[in-house]
Amino acid sequence: MAVLHARTIEAVRKNEQPLLARWSQNLEDSGATRDARISPQELANQAREFLRLLVAASSTADAADIQARDWTETRGFLENLSRSRALQGFDSQHTANFIFSLKRALFEEMQREYADTPKELANEMWAMSELLDALGMHTIRTFQKSREELIARQQEDLLELSTPVVKLWDGVLALPMIGTLDSQRTQVVMESLLERIVETGSEIAIIDITGVPTVDTLVAQHLLKTVTAIRLMGADAIISGVRPQIAQTIVHLGLDLQGIVTKANLADALALAMQRLEFRVTKVG
Repeated sequence: MAVLHARTIEAVRKNEQPLLARWSQNLEDSGATRDARISPQELANQAREFLRLLVAASSTADAADIQARDWTETRGFLENLSRSRALQGFDSQHTANFIFSLKRALFEEMQREYADTPKELANEMWAMSELLDALGMHTIRTFQKSREELIARQQEDLLELSTPVVKLWDGVLALPMIGTLDSQRTQVVMESLLERIVETGSEIAIIDITGVPTVDTLVAQHLLKTVTAIRLMGADAIISGVRPQIAQTIVHLGLDLQGIVTKANLADALALAMQRLEFRVTKVG
């Protein structure tokens, strides 16, 4: 069990303020304090809290195993720090620098403390270096995971924004599709469309593919899945926006769209939906 020497921990605790000052200077030299996304006061508070947690855990914890229970609070602090940095738009280098910039200040303090015992100095500096490296790597891993989760949420939001369900008339919904239709997007389309069918009690859903650049076997299968889901909800489906090029592609691929009503444009699809619902639109006068 590689526990830091009590002499090292006491030296850090006793010289906390000078250590924080040198650490802050290192952060300033790296440009961390000049970034408007985080205030110098917030950065200083985070540095003070991390140093407190580091000293508390190092008193009993194995410096070579940061996954041990004694490091739980320290890991939690770094995970929250990484998530906040990811949300603020920082990169992994800036986030990891928060930990690694402490090294120089700690090493200078240890050199003064162990000036008369070079062998102990080497052992303690090695143990401290491994500890900070492990904590820094944990911070980077958490940051990357947070960034991936953030990107995934943003992609989901974009998918929802790119597939708006529009109420055209009482009982008629329209879903204009723009861009490539893949499995993930099909799932979002079905979920949002089925939810709107339930909310509005609509009887007809129009899927407009005018903005879909190409239709291949995979896209056709996704459309069929969506139409099947709509029918299972007790509504009818109409596909509009079938341009001549798309019609030729469907015939060339031998795709079976039997039983699915298609129209050349959204206006024709709406007219058919109105007819099925026994609505009639006439000009005034």
